[in-house]
Amino acid sequence: MPKNKKISPIFNQEDKTLDLALRPRAFEDYVGQENIKKNIQIIIEAAKKRKDPSIEHILFYGNSGLGKTTLSYLVAKKMGVGIRTIAGPSIKKSGDLAAILTNLRKGDILFIDEIHRINTTCEEVIYPAMEEFKLNLIVGKGPMARTMNLKIPPFTLIGATTRLALLSSPLRSRFGATFRLDSYSTQEIEKIIKKSASLLEIKMKKEAITTIACRSRFNPRVANRLLKRVRDFSEVNGNKIIEKDEAEKALSFLNIDEAGLESGDKKILKTLLKKFDGGPAGLQSLSIASQEEEETIIEIYEPYLMQAGFIKRTPRGRIITQKAIDYLKKNK
Repeated sequence: MPKNKKISPIFNQEDKTLDLALRPRAFEDYVGQENIKKNIQIIIEAAKKRKDPSIEHILFYGNSGLGKTTLSYLVAKKMGVGIRTIAGPSIKKSGDLAAILTNLRKGDILFIDEIHRINTTCEEVIYPAMEEFKLNLIVGKGPMARTMNLKIPPFTLIGATTRLALLSSPLRSRFGATFRLDSYSTQEIEKIIKKSASLLEIKMKKEAITTIACRSRFNPRVANRLLKRVRDFSEVNGNKIIEKDEAEKALSFLNIDEAGLESGDKKILKTLLKKFDGGPAGLQSLSIASQEEEETIIEIYEPYLMQAGFIKRTPRGRIITQKAIDYLKKNK
């Protein structure tokens, strides 16, 4: 197991299978995001009382791994309808989207992940579909081209994005409900780890659960991944019950310290401190100096470093905080 392996919200096929196995089956099993859950359930119950086949279109935004997809599946289950999942970048042509929409059944949910990356041309198809449940299709080319209106069954569009600002204003305004998913508290992460350990039949001490939770970056997906890595470490060592010491050894082996920082996080902080004298530093400059892609900094490292109070974003760029400077000195 490589010592510098990154434990980030980006995950592989094995982790996807794990994520599906641990996904809550009902709102009651979903830990955290209490206000969002209550609002969604009110929306669903109100639609049922009106006997509407679909609910308002919903937009979820927040960092990766906070449960946007899980909530979408719970909405479908609560409504008793089917759900079709697609990724925004995979929709290349308006015809592709039209084919998907015409295959939906009455009341179904269309979940578009990374909706901010959807093709601009495809947005023109989405607008009438969201508002009037119809498609305006252009048939033919040149002087012979004509517009054909095609009715589609009432459906609910649920969009998910990590970059709300990149979503066009016309598309964003067509969602009836927009919810921001916040990072989780350590106590909520502990509950998630405890449930996941039970589902995976992992026996562990409470102190071990707390140890993993404190290094999980306030992120359920990361917490479940760390749990699996710690379990693997324990199994290799022949231990049937995971103790605190063993959890610490496993996480240290993965190069994840007590604050949940890994080598990439520390590289960003050290670059700010040593090459920019603490900042401010622009994203492009920081990317070049740290040899990390801009998207990686924005979507993986920066959200946690900001929440942990290690960096600040200003109009002039990123600045390292005194808290981070003290931490780096303490953990040389």
